[in-house]
Amino acid sequence: MKIVQAASELFPYMKTGGLADAVAALSGALADRGHEVSVFLPGYRSALEHRDAVRAERKFRLKIEMGDQVFSGDVRVYSPRRNLVVYLICREEYFDRRFPYGNGERDYEDNAERFIFFCKGVAETLRLADLQADIVHSHDWQGALLPLFIRETERIHGSTLAIKTVFTIHNIAYQGVFPARTFAYTNLPDEMNGMDGLEFYRQINLLKGGILFADRVTTVSPRYAAEIQTPEFGFGLDGVVQTRADDLVGLINGVDSAVWNPATDAFLPARYSASDMAGKASCRTELLKSCGFDPVFAGPVYGMICRMTEQKGVDLVLANQDFFLNENCRLILLGTGDRRIEEAVRALAARSPRHVFLGARLDEAMSHLIEAGSDFFLMPSLFEPCGLNQMYSQLYGTVPIVSRVGGLIDTVVDADADPLDGSGLMAPPTAPGLRDALQRSLRLFADGSRMAAVRQRGMARQFGWGSTASAYEKLYQDSL
Repeated sequence: MKIVQAASELFPYMKTGGLADAVAALSGALADRGHEVSVFLPGYRSALEHRDAVRAERKFRLKIEMGDQVFSGDVRVYSPRRNLVVYLICREEYFDRRFPYGNGERDYEDNAERFIFFCKGVAETLRLADLQADIVHSHDWQGALLPLFIRETERIHGSTLAIKTVFTIHNIAYQGVFPARTFAYTNLPDEMNGMDGLEFYRQINLLKGGILFADRVTTVSPRYAAEIQTPEFGFGLDGVVQTRADDLVGLINGVDSAVWNPATDAFLPARYSASDMAGKASCRTELLKSCGFDPVFAGPVYGMICRMTEQKGVDLVLANQDFFLNENCRLILLGTGDRRIEEAVRALAARSPRHVFLGARLDEAMSHLIEAGSDFFLMPSLFEPCGLNQMYSQLYGTVPIVSRVGGLIDTVVDADADPLDGSGLMAPPTAPGLRDALQRSLRLFADGSRMAAVRQRGMARQFGWGSTASAYEKLYQDSL
């Protein structure tokens, strides 16, 4: 099949979270299976500066209608591996920025224009390049209007750009809601701006467009597919999702073993496997040292990597800060995000630097070291569409402590509830629930043989992209 992927992030060119890993791994897995895969990404500064982009050719010049103006752009193209081509939709005014969505304090005010331009640029490039795609698969609100722009471009030019479109919701909490006047930039027919279109409480909602107008809709776990059809987890779009229930499927993301494998991980100071765990101890020592802790500290080490947002349950960790200050343990957090939450974590780390470390940054190497060097990984999310770190943790012999929500339910088995198969600890997404799981983690850590067995079961789990890629292949074929 000829498959097109379009997303706002793609590892290793731009990454703020799991979206980048998921799109990269899926694209690579499909390419390895012999499909012709094209991936579209905004031409961010980091993407253009990546070593792969040195080979990029400027293939097309874009003229994109945006309301009553016409904006120009370039398309740069390169192939990082067999059967995979990357297309960068470039316009310096929109994408030559350090961060993809905001400056760390607030979102960019022109985000609607930026990603409308991106989606229109993808549709126009499909036409200019005559890719004749079987499937165009776009992701999250930044790519949500692509199915509409494809069909509108086909109508205007009398050509076929894609046989079928697929749209994936990675997190329904982020919807791309903008003022009503933003609709003008789409140049879509006025009837698309009603209740059955993009209109959303007198604004426009880009994610709603992808849900309504793609041929098939997916999300990233079976549990989350059910959750987003409820008021509790649908963030105001549960009714819209319910209208597509027959076309909705939840498919668990996988782990890219070329990137996340403790036996081959180039980011680690020592590699290890389930049969030889010595390297994990070396990673633990290096992690403690890099955070300013005693490298021979004997108590449990808790790691957490996330965007500092309410969703990720950082407030639940802060509510249990006395645990980390009073117990003989260490807490290491990595990430940036909401100013209130980040400052609260920073204050905790400043108040007790002997117990808590904060790395307020995006750091891929440090992410790998935390996964390898920690004893437990904290993921007390209030909701979690799929999650990847809980899978990375198990494969790295690090016991995840997770909330009983979404994709975490689909990928973690509680070791206390199921002593034979459990490889993690689960709790309700509440401060008392997390406290209970933390207390249970101390008992688990103190029981060396049981802790080793739980680690081994986690490392034996199968989270590869093979089965996930097969599921997407079947979805595409069924759609066609």
